[in-house]
Parts: sequence; C-alpha cells; structure tokens
Amino acid sequence: MPVLTRLLPSPVFVEIRPRALESLGGILADGRLSSSGRIAVAISPGSGRALRERLEPVLPGADWYDVADGTLDGAVRLADAVRGGHYDALVGLGGGKIIDAAKYAAARVGLPVVAVATNLAHDGICSPVSTLDNDAGRGSYGVPSPIGIVVDLEVIAKAPKRFVAAGIGDVLSNISACADWELSQRETGEPVDGLAVAMARSAAENLLRHPGGLEDQDLLTSLAEALVLSGIAMNIAGSTRPSSGACHEISHALDLLYPKRSAQHGEQVGLGAAFASHLRGERELTGRMVDRLRFHNLPVTADQIGFTEAEFTDAVHYAPNTRPGRFTILEHLDLSPSDIRDAYADYVQAVNS
Repeated sequence: MPVLTRLLPSPVFVEIRPRALESLGGILADGRLSSSGRIAVAISPGSGRALRERLEPVLPGADWYDVADGTLDGAVRLADAVRGGHYDALVGLGGGKIIDAAKYAAARVGLPVVAVATNLAHDGICSPVSTLDNDAGRGSYGVPSPIGIVVDLEVIAKAPKRFVAAGIGDVLSNISACADWELSQRETGEPVDGLAVAMARSAAENLLRHPGGLEDQDLLTSLAEALVLSGIAMNIAGSTRPSSGACHEISHALDLLYPKRSAQHGEQVGLGAAFASHLRGERELTGRMVDRLRFHNLPVTADQIGFTEAEFTDAVHYAPNTRPGRFTILEHLDLSPSDIRDAYADYVQAVNS
C-alpha cells in the first residue's frame, strides 16, 4: 500500500510562555537560523523600543531599525535599509503593523523573518500575508510566513486590552470563513482542504468556548496558539481561505470606503462574522458568537464602531468587490442594498433581544 504524505509549512520554533523573551538570544543563535549572529531587528516606536534595552545584552550582534508605521512605503524603506547588512534573519518586534512590515521587507530581500509579538491583535504573527497601508487604502501582500514565533505572555498581559480582544475577534471569524469555504464547495465545486479547515475552525471553537477573560493567562495562551494555528492553516491551504470569507470582505470594504474611520481589524471581522452567520441562517451559532464578542467588549453592531446602518449597508453591498473570485454567503445571496438593510435590521433585533 502506498504511503501518501505532504510537507506542512510551519514555523521552525514557537515559544509561547511567560518570559519567553529570555530565550530569544538562544533561539537566534541556533545555527539553523543564524551562523554568524548577524541579526536585524525592526522595532516600533512604542512597545518595541521599550523592549530594546532589555534585549540588547542578549543580542550583541544585532542592528536595530525603527519602523514608524505599517505602510507599504515603510516596509520598502526597511527592506532597503537591511539589504546591504549581510544579515542571517530579520526580527519583527512589536505589534501587527511592525510584524507585517518586517515580513514584507524580509520577503523583498530574501531573509527569513522571526515574529516577536508584543500584542495579539490579529493572525499576522504567523500568516503568509502582510497587510499594509498604501496610496489606495490598504492592501494584502503574499509573503513567506515567519520561520519562528515568540510570544512572551508577560509582555502580552501589559498590552492594551482592546488589541488583545481584537485578536479574539479575528480568530472567531475563522468559523464563518470556513463555513463560506464549504458553501463554495457545495455551490461552485471549489476544493476545500480539510486539514486547513480543521486547524482554523478548531482554533476558533476553542476560543468560542473558553470561559476566561482578558486577564486570564490561559486565555492568552489559547489565543496565541489559535493565531499560530490560523497562520499555519493558511499556509496549508495556500491562501487566506480558512480565515477569510464574507467577514473579511466586509472589513476590507469598511477600510476602503471609510479609511479614516475604520476600527481594529479584529473588531470589524468579528462583527462581520456574526452578521455573515446570521445571513447563513445559523441563529444558534450567531447567538453564541455575539455572546462571546460581548464578553470581551467587542462590537456586535455597526454603531458600536461608529458606522450608521446606511454606511454598514453600503459596505456589505460593496464587500464582494474586495475579493474578486472569492465565493461567500454574500456572493451566494447577491443581496440588494434594501435586502441588506432589512437583513441587518433583523440581525440587530436578534442580538438585542
């Protein structure tokens, strides 16, 4: 009998625990990653810079680069800055914007990247995508995923709670994204990778059932692990399909239509996932998702992130344009603006009853 196997793209190392930063020097000194000890570290002006003094003694051969923002231009400048340094690896130390900039820059110059997360706002810590602001608003760029992940739970516990909660919203949206992928399989014949779905959905279901609050170290561990699993699921699938469906289309539409007013990514996709589940007629799931979002002080209606019913309706109607060729519940129903307005009114009534 033939033995069929496949290689799974995944990080070489994942450290999720309190005081994980103490291991960073040893991890980066591993000969598989760096033979010369020449490391470039990209840091944010905020949390990353605050950790520099703590890490400089254990990274004596590192060069440090400030990254002011999460723009495409900033990522290109970072790539140009490290290009001539003959580095073995690039470390992104900070929040999602810094890690996304580091991933893009590393891909541009052919370096492996290590993600050292100082908050857990979204699944970018392990995903093969960099989301960067550009002249047209915001774009998603395919990149190699990080070769290593370091999450120090003591650092995460000090991050703004809104950012941590946003990560929960991003992971919970996997449930809706996987349902959209399976809908596409039934309606269009699109292949579904069962392993990618199992990883992405299991990560989300764990958080959907987890009773802990944002102060709970076990919840933070589960969130960090879920974000890593989501990233690996996308690597397995070869696309963002296991973690991006109608929920993300709605979020991207809000970003494009209202670029100065958009909320945290995880806040928007959590709301989008709850509404998409409502559109699919999954009333019990919608209720459970709304309960969990509320538990973590995440928005469940558009007005809670500053959008009117009319603005949210316009965003949902525009949403399919953000991912041409992707089939979700929005493409399946092909709702008119008036249909969307009525569906949203039903959703608001259901979640507030």
